[in-house]
Amino acid sequence: MAIPDFLEDTVKDYSKQATAAYSAPINTDTFTGRQFVAGQDPMQTQAAALATQGVGSYQPYLQAAQTAQGQSAGALGQAATAVGGLGAIQNQAAASTGAQAYQPFMSPYQSQVIDATLSEFDKSRLAGQQQIRDAAVSSGNFGGGREGAMMGQYNADSLADRAALQAQMLQTGFGQAQQAANQNFANQNQLFAMQNQQNLSQQGLAGAYGNQMNQQFGLSDFGRQGMGQDINALGTLGSVNQAQQQALLTADQQAAQTGAYEPYGRLNQYGNMLTGLSGGVAGQQYQQEEASDPYANALGAATGVAGLFGQIYGGRRI
Repeated sequence: MAIPDFLEDTVKDYSKQATAAYSAPINTDTFTGRQFVAGQDPMQTQAAALATQGVGSYQPYLQAAQTAQGQSAGALGQAATAVGGLGAIQNQAAASTGAQAYQPFMSPYQSQVIDATLSEFDKSRLAGQQQIRDAAVSSGNFGGGREGAMMGQYNADSLADRAALQAQMLQTGFGQAQQAANQNFANQNQLFAMQNQQNLSQQGLAGAYGNQMNQQFGLSDFGRQGMGQDINALGTLGSVNQAQQQALLTADQQAAQTGAYEPYGRLNQYGNMLTGLSGGVAGQQYQQEEASDPYANALGAATGVAGLFGQIYGGRRI
């Protein structure tokens, strides 16, 4: 197709501009590379460091809970031993009741004491009998009825006194044994009460250790949940800041890319215009790639990163 005379100079000018533009390489470094990637925000760095520090943070609480659990088991074992001892004490207390309860507390030397006492009593009565005989001899009634009556009365009184003395000693021994049995019963009841109180104390101590174990678990869960929420908050806010920075860098990148390709678009439009003026068919119109919303794209990526922080230690999304 022949070029009209009035367009020859214009076509030559276009040819020079196109030659100059297309012969020069595009410096892609101006709109590509790491300089257009936003770095990690300081709050994200802090969140990552906090998450690393939190690994294994439950161990001290777990060890404390295990110690409390062992102490609780020990206290329960002592309580079980105390319960077993209560039965023996009850049996001993039961043995201290009833009609024959006094017998184990009777003195093994009581019969010897009674026999010795009665022997001395009998000896003392023999002296009395001799006095009656001596008095009868002096009065000339020895062997008479009066002596016999006096001797009979004396012997009867002696037997009565002897029986009374023996009964008194037996009653005294029985009373002492009965008193000892009653005291033993009271002592057993007191010992039972003390043992039962010890049992209740051990059970209460076991419960206290159990509560301590649960509190340690609760502190561990609270600490990790609180740490997770801190990590989540720092990570989310840091991701928002990173998204803002990435949006600015992406906008700069798009501006640099647009500037680099602007001459080609301008020449394309210029050439299509000349083609139309010369009666030819214009080529495809050059269209600059539509720029996306840099902040929306960056925020979408940042939201995904923030979600990872939200899953650490069970932290909730804010």
